[in-house]
Amino acid sequence: MSSTPEIPIIPKIKLDTILNVVTKGFHIDKRPLLNYRNIEVVKNVAPNADSSVLVKLGHTQILVGIKVDVGQPFPDNPEEGVLIVNAEYIPAASPSFEPGPPDENAIELARVIDRSLRESKAIALDRLLIIPGKKTWIIWLDIYVLDHDGNLVDAAMIGSMLALAQLKIPYFEVDQVTGSIKIDKSRYTGSLSINRYVATVTVYKVGDVLLVDPTAEEEAIASASISISVSEEGNIVGMQKRGMGFFTEKEIEQAIDISLHKGKELIELMKRFSS
Repeated sequence: MSSTPEIPIIPKIKLDTILNVVTKGFHIDKRPLLNYRNIEVVKNVAPNADSSVLVKLGHTQILVGIKVDVGQPFPDNPEEGVLIVNAEYIPAASPSFEPGPPDENAIELARVIDRSLRESKAIALDRLLIIPGKKTWIIWLDIYVLDHDGNLVDAAMIGSMLALAQLKIPYFEVDQVTGSIKIDKSRYTGSLSINRYVATVTVYKVGDVLLVDPTAEEEAIASASISISVSEEGNIVGMQKRGMGFFTEKEIEQAIDISLHKGKELIELMKRFSS
């Protein structure tokens, strides 16, 4: 279920108030513009999932669940496992969300997360292979937006990375005669191999000001945003621009600097949550 989120209608007096506060260097909740809201993480909230994490970023809440199964590798990558990312906006998450198939916003959210994990080689897909060219582990990573109060992409990446970091690969046996695979999820062969952590920092442009982690109201008046994914080595591994507005060359440089700095902070936080 998902539909295109409608932009909330912000009364002009409130819009002017938000712009006035932002131009003074603060969010409407009195945070500095480059500070994130409080981040909370709850693990193993979905007992039927192989791994699950609930992320609370202010009032934004996102649940990430993972299921693993055995299937065939992609023909163009026969020596690697498979990662499939999906996203869904739950209708109860926002008054503007309605039932229906995933729309372009949910698809874009999934693609940003998928591309950032894949391009950075965050997980060792080659270690998921069971029978070369025939059988491999498939990781199904599902993102559910439960409560939307801004900055879904950054929260979704935190949840996805942490869910992957705590995922354990079930024990299995291969029948040497038939080639069939018997899975025993009461035992494990070990944890999913993580090559590196990745964080996404979305920089928003409100008026002529750049900021991170807006509330839904601040996000609604932003003319543009750019999500920049960075690895723990400090490399940019993904970038996605949204909105009808534009960024100047100088603003792009500033956004990259902000993302590299805040991305490092988020990765350190994720590692603490994982320990």
